[in-house]
Amino acid sequence: MHKILVVEDESVIRAALRRLLERNGYEISEAGSVQEAEKQHTLSDFDLVISDLRLPGAPGTDLIQKAGDVPVLIMTSYASLRSAVDSMRMGAVDYIAKPFDHSDMVSAVQRIIADHPTGRNEERSTPAAPATGSTGIIGNCPAIRTLFEHIERMAPTDSTVLVLGETGTGKELVARSVHENSLRADKTMISVNCAAIPDTLIESELFGYEKGAFTGAHASRMGLIEAADGGTLFLDEIGELPMEAQARLLRFIQEGEIRRIGSVQSRKVNVRLICATHRNLHNLAGEGLFRQDLFYRINVLRLSLPPLRERGKDILHLAERMLQIQTERLGKPPMRLSPRAIQAITTYQWPGNVRELEHAIERAVILSSDDEIDNEALGIDLELVNINRIRGQRGLSSAATTNAHTNNDPLEDLSLEDYFQRFVLEHQDSMSETELAQKLGVSRKCLWERRQRFGIPRNKNNLSARGKVAAVDGK
Repeated sequence: MHKILVVEDESVIRAALRRLLERNGYEISEAGSVQEAEKQHTLSDFDLVISDLRLPGAPGTDLIQKAGDVPVLIMTSYASLRSAVDSMRMGAVDYIAKPFDHSDMVSAVQRIIADHPTGRNEERSTPAAPATGSTGIIGNCPAIRTLFEHIERMAPTDSTVLVLGETGTGKELVARSVHENSLRADKTMISVNCAAIPDTLIESELFGYEKGAFTGAHASRMGLIEAADGGTLFLDEIGELPMEAQARLLRFIQEGEIRRIGSVQSRKVNVRLICATHRNLHNLAGEGLFRQDLFYRINVLRLSLPPLRERGKDILHLAERMLQIQTERLGKPPMRLSPRAIQAITTYQWPGNVRELEHAIERAVILSSDDEIDNEALGIDLELVNINRIRGQRGLSSAATTNAHTNNDPLEDLSLEDYFQRFVLEHQDSMSETELAQKLGVSRKCLWERRQRFGIPRNKNNLSARGKVAAVDGK
């Protein structure tokens, strides 16, 4: 069972987190401060530390260094965004904004523990800095490090490789990395985008043709497969290859020979084949849209590329590296990402993956007039991103509230949204708005907005010092 230490000075939040995580199969220990965590627990005994940013005595970020290789998840508020960004730079594995929903916390915990599978009983090997593979592949998340290991093992062979990944994840970079780490590194690698060549031309492009083979064939021409003889052929988006060309390609793979269009003689070729696709070839084969025998022939060694949204802190490392490259290329002085830009980059889903990030950085460098890039220059609506992240929370919170009414333990199903309402109602008579906001880890504006959303009117007796003076002056 995975062990988690929750460091939070608010006992109600600690209790809620304990019950939430214990219901999801984790063993939980608690502490109210950094000092208490050090005094009462051995930090290396845990698989994860979840700490509030603002704690009495010392900030939660102090645990990042004290915990060593144990990942630390920082809880903060949108009002403390710069501190959250600083936490990431100091080595926090991630941050989560308060108030958050049960599902957000559980998802974050599951992802972090999955990304650090060695746990407390094995040696952790993930370095703090991002690793860089050949041909510029940058990454430090487990999926990318596994990719580096598989490339190292597969590259020296001549076996066919199938690279799988969404559009824009960098499949051609992976193919080039395989080639440059192979015994054919000093030979040619030819890349072909099967989706970019018309169906009527794909066979002649791949296999070549003899003079007079068809109208317009005024001279013999070598095909791309033949041109790659001795080296590597990379067929990108092979799922778009027409059925007729698939049959010809199958013979090339099986027999190691090709025949130009219009020729009666076959030619032996020695080519290492690497294919890539964003489509599910197994399903396409089942639907009769891709040859099943060809699928089995190319599905020998597989390399899977994770989408950018699943690469954790790699996203920020990639963005900063791209920013450096683009400023140098465009002849601009060094630039940096603002805290809001960093939040946008690390929370946006990036449907276009690395390619979309690269284009966003390039656009921002061109459009920014100073040395700091904001989220608007990246073309990311931060408010929309935040709304998308917490969409569905109201429904989940309503369900939690319903459960709370039928449960003997009032904290058993108390979500953080429910806790917010309960805390405000119980403490607004004894605290000012500023004190309430500080305790909840939000800004006063956020507190006011949530009052409006949940229909909690501000208590007339709960006035700040300025408000009391104003009320007296108004009499």
